[in-house]
Formats: sequence, structure tokens, C-alpha cells
Amino acid sequence: MKNNIKYVLTIFLAIALTDLHAQVVPKYIFGLNLSSIELKNKGINTKTETPMGIHFGGYFEVPLKDNFSLEPGILFSAKGSNFKLDSVELSLAPIYIEVPVLAVYSFGSDAIKISLFAGPYFAFGVGGYKIESGVMRNMSFGSGENNDLKPFDIGFNFGTGINIKGLLIYAQYGIGLSNIAPVTLSDIEMKNRVIGISISSSFAYNY
Repeated sequence: MKNNIKYVLTIFLAIALTDLHAQVVPKYIFGLNLSSIELKNKGINTKTETPMGIHFGGYFEVPLKDNFSLEPGILFSAKGSNFKLDSVELSLAPIYIEVPVLAVYSFGSDAIKISLFAGPYFAFGVGGYKIESGVMRNMSFGSGENNDLKPFDIGFNFGTGINIKGLLIYAQYGIGLSNIAPVTLSDIEMKNRVIGISISSSFAYNY
């Protein structure tokens, strides 16, 4: 786990030092996650509930040509789901360090701008908890029967936002592409699904 954190922090530092001649604008972000884990057991969808979590972190806005920009970032993101599997009630609440890389197109006036964005994310499980039949314990990441989820997730985010004089409000949907079930030979497929609502503001905003 410590190696994963070091790896993510290295990426974050590299992003911060990339293209020093560009007009890079750092900004923070905070918001809510409405998350679920899409669960298929032997090809049959299992009904899941959508708990609420939070996410927070920062982005770097790197202007490109015209109205396009690139926004890499790093977030702490709480995800998970509640469901019943073989008559056993389960709650999984993993916490990830997530590294999104968004391509952004913005249009509008100086006072109000609309943004459309999309791009991949890379996530690393660093904590969380599991509740099984009313008993809570720490989340275990790995590949094997004694683990709860695989530690790595790759997915795709897309959404829209509005910028009102530097205050940004976002709505996005994240689709996990990786099967995060720790044992794939048991015909169980698990993928993250997250609706995110965020508030953000740049540290420096110039008209």
C-alpha cells in the first residue's frame, strides 16, 4: 500500500512540473459520490444499493489550443455499494487514490462558461471497510479468496460543468472498466459505477 501511495505522489509531482511554460492553473475540488458496484454472479445481475461518499483533491488546468484544456489531477474518493449475495448482506466501502486525466472543452462568456469533459482514470485502493452480517472490519485488497477487492481500477469519466466567475460546479459519471472482484474464476464480476457532484475553485483566476 505504501508503494502505491508513493507511486501516485510521484505522478502528482510529475504533473505539477510538466510544461512549466504553460499557464497552469491549480484548483481544488470537493464533492459527493453516489456510488455502486455493478455485480454479476454467473452472468446474473445482483441488485445493489447506492450509498453516499465523498471525494476531494486537486486538478491542474493546462490550456491547449482554442477552448480546449487538459486537466490531470489526484483525488481521494470513497466508493462502494450495499448488496445481498447468497442471502448474506454485505457493505463494501473502499477508499481510492484516483488519478483522472480529463480533456476539457469550454465555451461561453467571461462571467459564465460551460465545460464538457471526458477522460480515463487510474485508481488505487488504500483503505475502507467491509460490513458482513453486521460485523465491520478493514477492507482487504488483493487477488485471492481472503481479499475483498482487487487494489487497482481503471475507468472512464465524463460529464459537464459550469464556471461562474471562478466557482465551478461539476456533474460527472464514472464507469469502472476493470473487474475488481478478487477471484475471477468464481464467475463473479464487479465494476465501480459513480455519479459525482463537485464544487471547485481555482487558486488563481484571471479574466
